[in-house]
Amino acid sequence: MEGSADPWSAACEIKTGTTILAVEFAGGVVVASDSRVSGGDSVVNRVFDKLAPLHERIYCALSGSAADAQAVADMVNYSLELHSLDMDEAPLVVAAASLVRGVCYKYKEELLAHLIVAGWDRRFGGQVYGTLGGMLVRQPFSIGGSGSSYIYGYVDSAFKPGMSREDCVQFATNAVALAMARDGSSGGVIYMVTITKAGSEHKIIAGADLPQFYDE
Repeated sequence: MEGSADPWSAACEIKTGTTILAVEFAGGVVVASDSRVSGGDSVVNRVFDKLAPLHERIYCALSGSAADAQAVADMVNYSLELHSLDMDEAPLVVAAASLVRGVCYKYKEELLAHLIVAGWDRRFGGQVYGTLGGMLVRQPFSIGGSGSSYIYGYVDSAFKPGMSREDCVQFATNAVALAMARDGSSGGVIYMVTITKAGSEHKIIAGADLPQFYDE
């Protein structure tokens, strides 16, 4: 995920870097991300939480420009609060994903943002939606950001339909940790949210708790 670079440097190139992931299990979803925000070749924030709440049981994982992605999340959060007050019930996950898709597509020339929307609702249970480029696709799992290019092989081989909650937590932890080890623009700690009917559970994985792999 990109932040701000030196505005006085004409040669400064702002690079996008992050790793985000969401995966469904029976009864909910797990959403995870790294925490590094970079501006050019500099790390401007080591512990930025890229998991933004859109509603009580709906979250989005942010990638792209930090400011743009946060602006989209704030707009959708506001709209969903009004929607839930009008309907006197919690919004559906697909409604949140549709709002994100609409904002991102409408302002595709002005914004640099890719959001994965995931959550639980009373009608369809746990769901994960990709919204890249104005699309709206439900997937059993979704990955994004610069770090995702390093882990496609891992997630394709490690994901199994019908995984338990614990399996999905380990799947997400391993995937993000592998991306952080390979991608110079991903790093820091792993932020993770598990969302079920009971609500959301937050977790931070850092330091010695991060999985270690053979080349480390």
